[in-house]
Amino acid sequence: MSPLQSLLMLPIWVMMAAIIGGVIISWLRMFRVSVPYRNPLVRLIEETAELMLRPIRRAIPVTGGGLDFSPLVALLVLSICRAIVLRLPI
Repeated sequence: MSPLQSLLMLPIWVMMAAIIGGVIISWLRMFRVSVPYRNPLVRLIEETAELMLRPIRRAIPVTGGGLDFSPLVALLVLSICRAIVLRLPI
């Protein structure tokens, strides 16, 4: 992997980690585990993930059962971006 590819991959990995972290935090709250809202790390993870999830949520509404597919769609888009970056002829 070239240095330019590594540089392009960094925001992709950060966003993927934030989305996965946000999903885990959401699940913990759903199972009534105490996750402090004011914790700076929790806020950073959630706000970073929301940068990508918010536009997707506007395009794809939550299903009738309360399922939110926006993290799945976001991870799919990021995976496609990752594949494109890795195939760049750099």
